[in-house]
Amino acid sequence: MKICRLRSLFSLAKCISQTFPLTTPRTFSSTSHHLQNVGFIGLGNMGSRMANNLIKAGFKLTVHDKNSDVLEMFSQMGVSTKKTPYEVSEASDVVITMLPSSAHVIDVYTGPNGLLHGGKLIRPWLLIDSSTIDPQTSRNLSATISNYILKEKKGDWEMPVKLDAPVSGSIIAAEAGSLTFMVGGSEEALVAAKSLFLSMGKSTIYCGGAGSGSAAKICNNLALAVSMLGISEALALGQSLGVPASSLTEIFNCSSARCWSSDTYNPVPGLMEGVPSSRDYNGGFASKLMAKDLNLAVESAKLAGCKYPLTSQAQEIYTELCNGGHDAKDFSCAFRHYYSGMDEPLDN
Repeated sequence: MKICRLRSLFSLAKCISQTFPLTTPRTFSSTSHHLQNVGFIGLGNMGSRMANNLIKAGFKLTVHDKNSDVLEMFSQMGVSTKKTPYEVSEASDVVITMLPSSAHVIDVYTGPNGLLHGGKLIRPWLLIDSSTIDPQTSRNLSATISNYILKEKKGDWEMPVKLDAPVSGSIIAAEAGSLTFMVGGSEEALVAAKSLFLSMGKSTIYCGGAGSGSAAKICNNLALAVSMLGISEALALGQSLGVPASSLTEIFNCSSARCWSSDTYNPVPGLMEGVPSSRDYNGGFASKLMAKDLNLAVESAKLAGCKYPLTSQAQEIYTELCNGGHDAKDFSCAFRHYYSGMDEPLDN
C-alpha cells in the first residue's frame, strides 16, 4: 500500500520551470557542472516531492532515507539509493537535507556514517539544509563545516559551504515546484546554486548569514499559527452569534481582516475546495509540526530576550490539539477541534 501511495505521489508531481534572477555579488565561473550530482536525504512528504522535481529538471540524484519503501520507489525510477548519508556525500557535489528536527539534522551531519564522517575531507562543495530547525544548530553546523576541506576543488570553490534554506509552502506547493526558500549563509553560494532552488520553488529570498534562514522560517510559522488561530476564533465566534462563516469569510476577504488563512487556506469545512478542511483536515501541515515550530519560536524568543505572549498561547493550543489525538491533522483543524466550529457546506 505504501508503494502504491508513493507511485501516485510521483505521478501527480509537476515541474514548474521559472526564472527569477538573483542579484550577484560577484560572478563565479564553471559552477553549473558542479551541480549535476545532487544528494538528497529525507524523502518524506516534502522531501520526496522536492527530489522528484530535481529529477524532472535533469539533475542526477543519489538519495537516502530510513524508509526502505521510499528508497525502493526511487530505485524503481532509476535513481541511485544509498544506505548511509556518508555514501550519499561521497557520490555528490551538492547534498540537500529535508529532515523532521534539529536532532535528525545533527545525526545526519555528524553521527556515525553521517555526511561529515570521513575526517576533515569532504566531496560536496555545498550542503543545503531545508529542515525547519533552531537557528543555533544551523549556525553551529555551518561553523563546523567551515573547518573542512574539499577533496577536490570545485570551480571557484576551495572550501565547502553550507546554506540553511527552509521552505514555506504546503505539500501541494512542494509537488508543484512553487515553494519559497528562506536562505541563510553565503549569498555567493546561493547565487551559484540558483538553478537548484528554482527547480523546486518559485521564490528564493536571501535572509543574511548562517542561521538567518532558519530564524526567518520560525518567524513565518509563528505568524501563520497566530493568524490561523485568529481567523478560526473569529469564524467560530461569528457562528455562535448567528453569522455564517461563509458571510464572515466574504467580509474578511474584501476588508482589513484578509489573510492567507482566510482567502487561501480557510479552516471551515465546506467553504473552500482543495484545502485540508475540505478533506477532514488530512494532508497539509500537521499540527504536531506546527507545535514543534512554535516550541522553536518560544526557545528562540527566550534566548533573544523578547516577549512572546501570542507565541506561548499558540504553543499551548497546538500542544493541546496534539495531546487530544489531532497531531496528524492539518493545523487548521483548530477551528473544529479547539474552537468547536461547525461545517458549512456551500449551496450548489
